[in-house]
Amino acid sequence: MTKLRIIQIVFLISLAYPAQESASSNGPAPVRLRKDGQQWVKQTLKSLSLEQKVGQMLQIRYYGDYRNFESVGYLRLRDDLQKYHMGSVVFGMHFTHGGPIRIPPLDAARVANQMQNDSKLPLLVAADVERGAASRLSDVPSFPWPMALGATDDPKEVERFAAITAREARAVGIQWTLAPVADINNNPKNPVINVRSFGEDPAQVGALIAAYIRGAHENGMLVTAKHFPGNGDTNADSHHEIASIDSDLAHLQTIEFLPFKAAIAAGVDSIMLAHARVPALEPDEDKITTISANVVNKTLKGELGFRGLVLTDALEMKGLTKLYDPQKGSPTVRAAVDAVKAGNDVIMLPTDLDGAFHAIVDAVRNGEIPESRIDDSVRKILTMKAEVGLDKSRFVDLDQVAARTSAPEDMEFAQHVADRAITLVRNRRSLLPLRNADSRVVVANASSPAADTKPNLAVIILADALEETNGYELESALRSRRPDAKVFYFDGRYAGPSIPKLLGILKSADQIVIAAYVSHVASGPVTVNGKTMQSFGLVGASGELLKQTLAVAADKTLVIALGSPYLIESYPEIQTYICTYSMAPTSEIAAVKAVFGEIQTTAKLPVTLPGVAERGASLRIPTVPVQTVSRVGDKSVPLLTHPTHP
Repeated sequence: MTKLRIIQIVFLISLAYPAQESASSNGPAPVRLRKDGQQWVKQTLKSLSLEQKVGQMLQIRYYGDYRNFESVGYLRLRDDLQKYHMGSVVFGMHFTHGGPIRIPPLDAARVANQMQNDSKLPLLVAADVERGAASRLSDVPSFPWPMALGATDDPKEVERFAAITAREARAVGIQWTLAPVADINNNPKNPVINVRSFGEDPAQVGALIAAYIRGAHENGMLVTAKHFPGNGDTNADSHHEIASIDSDLAHLQTIEFLPFKAAIAAGVDSIMLAHARVPALEPDEDKITTISANVVNKTLKGELGFRGLVLTDALEMKGLTKLYDPQKGSPTVRAAVDAVKAGNDVIMLPTDLDGAFHAIVDAVRNGEIPESRIDDSVRKILTMKAEVGLDKSRFVDLDQVAARTSAPEDMEFAQHVADRAITLVRNRRSLLPLRNADSRVVVANASSPAADTKPNLAVIILADALEETNGYELESALRSRRPDAKVFYFDGRYAGPSIPKLLGILKSADQIVIAAYVSHVASGPVTVNGKTMQSFGLVGASGELLKQTLAVAADKTLVIALGSPYLIESYPEIQTYICTYSMAPTSEIAAVKAVFGEIQTTAKLPVTLPGVAERGASLRIPTVPVQTVSRVGDKSVPLLTHPTHP
């Protein structure tokens, strides 16, 4: 080993030790700007070249699953960090046919430390952790989506949720959450917000947003409220097309703005813009919010008085790029310049990073953008870095990662939230609670297999969702209570049991449970009447199966909506209906506990289901003590006892 290589290794080790020595056993310090931090911001800004300042305004994606730091993917990232003087990065995910790849916390922490080591200035590391660290990581508490917290309507629990999210994120090197969603989901046809929102009541959403900010700030996490001016009342997904928010100014001011005002009053660090036309704020239909000075400077900074950091949504989204004629140059490059001119401080994910970087530099040099405008943005970015202590230490303590991301009490709290969120919306046939094995034991053994018994309970898992594991926890929890249950998975996108075969089984069942996984994002393309479209719910074979089941057995069918609560609007014949607002494993378990009467359903519907139920609706399921048994030889062996809960 050469002397130079030894010196390099010693230097890298010396960089890592201060962070480990300074790491507190109690986790990160609250978000605040110290006097020495202010001085660091001032001195650092003064030392930067124009190119370095522009780089601080750009944000690129990284992944936590690099095989090693000599891989092509990581070396490309390292080169971008250094060549373009990047100021921030955002945690991305790779997908397989089975769904997103979530990585262990320790792997994420190692990547964060390596990126910080490879960057001249400390990096702001951001992540979309809307439902907690489980949005990106494995082996961490699996919280349901925010609408579940809206159903419980408890600011203290939202504050604790944010605190846990902050501690876990900071443990793996993430300092900036691109959450919470401050949109009011007041349009049932919204294909992109849905359960990501706390609900449809502006006052409630604002209160929960403020609680989230308190919990996150106290535990060292920078917070983003999104998507200004409010992306809940649109029926288009800006990832794929241009969206429009067509409310008049009075409606915006009294409805959509309220959660953002609450966020600003609570000290939110940053606000993300929606890629959407808003005619009431910007009359030019070619200027969506992202590139509109009227929206950013006049409304957000002027009328609402926001002084924090403004960032775009991803510039790669078609809801922005479709505005630009590709024959006149790269859409993302032109959008990057327009976004800076409009008042944005951070430009997220331009597809042409080199083009965007040089275009902004050139715009400053030719006088199109004043350098003072760049300085204002970079000052905010550096301030955010100092507020979370990156001026002092940019590395995380790898020895503390496991303890800070898998605390048993945090795991239990995630299940508690999912339990409390279960909402019984309709129970016309009084099917609930279901009878457990203790009341009618159907034993499966070698001489009398369950397949030969009458299917008293039939369960269909409609898994047209994003992850192949959907249904696993639900099936496990259900079988522990009803080992006789017939459980079938049906995915309309792939070959499996035919609809006629399943209908034959369902007709002979005494009770039917349909667990419908309905994502708030497109689960994939489907063909309806010869037209290919993105599926946001049960469209196609799965929808047809549910429709036919209700036609022949609605009175004995329970439908559990795992995800979007709006499913019942398309199937008003549903007689018994439960909402979980989430496809998380904790929500699967909670749903089973509820239908067997082990937990009480006290949550209230946080949105209106037109023609079905008003916001605030809630029914109760009688609770019963449950004991599940199995037979080993000639003996009945208790498997699990579930006490009655108040």
